[in-house]
Amino acid sequence: MIKKIGSLFFIGSVLFVHAQEKTTDIETIEVQGKFISTPYKLANQNITVITKEEIANSPAKSVDEVLQQVAGMDIRRRGANGVQSDVTFRGSSFEQVLLLINGIRMNDSQTGHNALNIPVNLADVERIEVIKGPAARRFGQNAYAGAINIITKINPGKNVRINAEAGDYETYGLGLNASLGGEKFSNSLNINSNSSQGYMHNTDYEIRNVFYQSQLKIKEGDIKLQAGFSEKKFGANGFYSSAAATEQYEELQASIISLAHRQTFGKFKLNSNVYWRRGQDMYLYNRQKPEIYRNMHIGNNIGGEVNSSYNWGLGTTGIGVELRKEFLASNNLGDRERFVSQVFFEHYFSFFDKKLNISPGISWANYSNAGNFFYPGLDIGYNFSTNSKVYGNISKVHRVPTFTDLYYVSKTEQGNPNLQPESALYAEVGYQYQTKNILAKVSGFLRSSDNPIDWTKTFLNDPIWYAQNVGDTEIKGIEVEVNQQVLNWLRYSVGYTYLDNDFKQVKDLVSRYTLDNLKHQFIGKLETKFLKNFTNELVYRYNQRLNNGSYNLLDEKISFAKKDFSVYVLVNNITNTEYTEAFGVKMPQRWFHLGFTYNINIK
Repeated sequence: MIKKIGSLFFIGSVLFVHAQEKTTDIETIEVQGKFISTPYKLANQNITVITKEEIANSPAKSVDEVLQQVAGMDIRRRGANGVQSDVTFRGSSFEQVLLLINGIRMNDSQTGHNALNIPVNLADVERIEVIKGPAARRFGQNAYAGAINIITKINPGKNVRINAEAGDYETYGLGLNASLGGEKFSNSLNINSNSSQGYMHNTDYEIRNVFYQSQLKIKEGDIKLQAGFSEKKFGANGFYSSAAATEQYEELQASIISLAHRQTFGKFKLNSNVYWRRGQDMYLYNRQKPEIYRNMHIGNNIGGEVNSSYNWGLGTTGIGVELRKEFLASNNLGDRERFVSQVFFEHYFSFFDKKLNISPGISWANYSNAGNFFYPGLDIGYNFSTNSKVYGNISKVHRVPTFTDLYYVSKTEQGNPNLQPESALYAEVGYQYQTKNILAKVSGFLRSSDNPIDWTKTFLNDPIWYAQNVGDTEIKGIEVEVNQQVLNWLRYSVGYTYLDNDFKQVKDLVSRYTLDNLKHQFIGKLETKFLKNFTNELVYRYNQRLNNGSYNLLDEKISFAKKDFSVYVLVNNITNTEYTEAFGVKMPQRWFHLGFTYNINIK
C-alpha cells in the first residue's frame, strides 16, 4: 500500500498541463466548509465550482444533468429531466456521495437512491461546489468518495420571474420566483411544476417543487431560514427489479426546513444550524394492481450542529459538533432508528507567505447501533506562484450500511442485517494552473476499500440479489481538465477520467454495482456568443463502462437574452443514440425543449 501511494505522488508530480489563461470568476469564490471557508485558489483538494452562468448556458434541465458534465462524476439516470438518478463518483456506489443544500445534508438513512430528491429548481441555484474525493472528516457519513453542495442565494429587491417550457412527449413546465426585501432582510419563494407523458410506455412523470428562503443580516453575520418540499410521481418501466417489470410506479416526497446562524466576533467565527428532513417513498410493482406489491417508507432526520473557527498566530483552528436522530417507518424495513454524534476538528497552517498550506484534521462519529468511527485526513498544497500549485491529500473514511442494505426483502433482493461498515484509504495528488482565462488541472488518485458493500448473485440467472461485504477493491485513476476562455465570444473545456478497478471479489459471484463503473470518460464543451444577445453551448460526452460497452452523446442549447427576457431551444441526444445508464433501462433518444423566462422588476 505504501509503495502504491508513493507511486501515486510520483505520477502527480511529473504530470503537467501547459496552459495560458483561466476562466470565469471562481478565483473570487470561497469554498464553503463547516467551519473554515477556503478561497478556491488555496483549496488543497480537487474541487469543481459550477457557476450560475455556466448552469444558465448548459443544455441541462435538472441538477443531475448538470453534474453529468463534471469529469469523474457518473450520474446513473433512470428516465430524464431529474426523475430518478443515482449519484456516483470515480467508481463509487451511490451510497458513498453526500449531497447538501446550503450545507444541510439531503441523504437519508433509507437509501442513497433518494439523495437527489431535492426541492430546488435549477434556475434558482447560485452555484454548485463539487468536492472530488473524501470529505467525511468535514461532513461525516456518506462523504466517502465526494460531496456536492448546492448553494442558493437571495437577491435583494422586489422581483418576479416567470418561466415556462414545452417539449417532446407532451413535456410542459411552469415556474414562478418571487423576491421581496432589502439589504437587511430579504425573502424568496420558488414554485415549479413539470410533467411529461414519457418517452416510452409507463415513463410519464409529474414533478413539483416549492422552496422558500429568507435572510436577515445582523452585525457581522446573518440568520438564514430555508424550507422546501418536493414531490415526484412517475412510471418506472424497468427502473428496478428487472426489465420485465414494465408497470412499476413510484411516488417520492422530500421536505427540508433549517435555520442557520453565522456571525464573526473578531478572530472568532461561529456557525450553527438546526434542521429537519423528511422523506417518503411509495413503490408499486404494478400501478394498475397495487395489491400485488407495495412498499411505503417514511424517514425523518432531525439534527443540529455548532461549528466554530479561531484565527490566531499559528493558523486557523476549527471545531464542530453535530447531533442527529434518524427515524424510519416502513412496511418492508420495519421501524428503525439510530442516533449519530459527530465531532470535527481541523487546523489550517500557512508558511512561507502562504506558499505552503497544510490542513490536518480528524472527526469522530458514534452510531448508536454500529459503534465508533474515526476519519483522519491531511491536505497539503504548495503554490509555486500565484497561478501554479501542487497539492496532495490522504484520508481514511467509513460508511455505515443503510437500512435498505440491512433489512430490505423482496422477490428479487435480500438485505443482510450482519453487514459490516465499509472503509477506505483515499489518496490524491495533483497540479493546478489558474490565471484569468484558464484553469488546467491534472491529478492521480487511489482508493483502497475494505469490506465494500455490494449486491451480488452466485450465478447470472439467480433471481435474487444478496447484500454482502465483498472482497477488497482498489480503484486507481487519472483525471485531466482544461477550461479556457479563448476570446470574449469563445470558450471551451475538456475533461478526461480514466479508472482502473481491481476487484478482489470471489470470481464466481456476479456484482450489481462494483463492476459497472466508467473506465473511460471524456467530456467536451464549446460555448460561443454571437450577435450580441445569443449564446450557444454544445456538450459532447463519451462514456465507456467496465462491463457494459460505450456510447456517445451530444446536447445543445441556444439562448437569446435581452434585458429581462430570455428564450432558449434545447436539444438532448442530438444524434439519437440508443443507450442505457443503469441496469439496462432504455434512455430517451432525441428530445427537443423550448422555453422562456421573463423578469418583472417592481419599484
